[in-house]
Amino acid sequence: MRTLNDIIPPSRRKEVESVINSANIQGNDNPSFPPFEQPPKFPYVTFGIVALVIILSVVALFYFSTAKIEVTPNTVSAEIQNSFTASKEGDDLSFKLVTAQKIASKSVKSSGTKTVSTSASGTITIYNTQAKSQRLITNTRFATASGLVFRIHSAVTIPGGSKSNPGTVNAAVYADKDGSSYNVGPSSFTIPGFAGTPQESLVYARSSKPMTGGLSGNVSVIDNALEKQTRSSLDSALASDLLASINDQIPSGYLLLPNSATTTYEKVISSPVSEDGMVDVKEQGTITAVVFPNATLAKKIATSVAGLNYQGEPVTLFGVNNLLLAAVNLPDFETSSFSFTIAGTANLVYTIEPSRITAAIAGKSRADAKTALDNYPEIKRAVIILRPFWRQTFPNDPASIKVVIH
Repeated sequence: MRTLNDIIPPSRRKEVESVINSANIQGNDNPSFPPFEQPPKFPYVTFGIVALVIILSVVALFYFSTAKIEVTPNTVSAEIQNSFTASKEGDDLSFKLVTAQKIASKSVKSSGTKTVSTSASGTITIYNTQAKSQRLITNTRFATASGLVFRIHSAVTIPGGSKSNPGTVNAAVYADKDGSSYNVGPSSFTIPGFAGTPQESLVYARSSKPMTGGLSGNVSVIDNALEKQTRSSLDSALASDLLASINDQIPSGYLLLPNSATTTYEKVISSPVSEDGMVDVKEQGTITAVVFPNATLAKKIATSVAGLNYQGEPVTLFGVNNLLLAAVNLPDFETSSFSFTIAGTANLVYTIEPSRITAAIAGKSRADAKTALDNYPEIKRAVIILRPFWRQTFPNDPASIKVVIH
């Protein structure tokens, strides 16, 4: 029997051998057939990761989207020397008085003793709840609840008022008798002369500070030179303490100009001599200062400066140490108005009102917003921040725009 074998042309022999060898290398048990080739799979996982990154990036851009403007207020310095008038309750330019009081002491060696007898004194506020004014004559008596009597040494007239808003006046009072028993703390006073009359409950007085100075007995005597030196050092120490105290009393929004405060020093009677021969030298300092509302005074100053081209925008003063206030007399608690001069360099900073800025740029493009802000004299520099980067217009709602003031 004859066996027939496939005859492979020489031209294809190498191709067939290559296929068979490849199959053998890949572990194909049947070298007569090439291996089964599966079609490539779609990269679902890779595509999903890429898509998620893109989505999260877009969400983050919108979540952290910003419509913000960073503003630097405009400042200006101007030389000034002008006169002004302020009133205690003025609508134009007002003022307030603030006061502080401190006592400093130092122990020194006494040079002996002497017998003294002095009466206590202090200040009371007299209230009048009648509609008409009330005049009180010299030596009118004021009595505490315990029966201690004090008198005024000058006649006063208390303006009319009401129970909810009484007329008031401050007056100095002096104890009827000498001695330390009259050194009472803050008290309420009645007027014995009005007993049994309608004024008994309508006119009264109160003190907010203790009565001082009452003494009877032996007190220490100090060498005059030593006392003068000691009190001088106490006054110097009090000066800085009083200035710090008065700064704490300034109401919010008010400012204190240099040279607008007066300080008085009063000798406090020495304590009775102690067993060791030492005595406390005491000095009482009182500072009273006139303060002005910053914004109102700044506006007055800006208006008075020629060539500033000020149009009434809100301004405030800063760095007032270069300004000096001068007045014939600084006001006291009875003064209703006074005139003064301010000279020096006024440093003014314009006040930025965020609502005014956001209203001007709401709904505007970046370019239009910049043009609008260039017309605001209170703005020295403005930086516009819009995110995402493709956003070129501010929101229509001003509340969605943030203003940051530097």
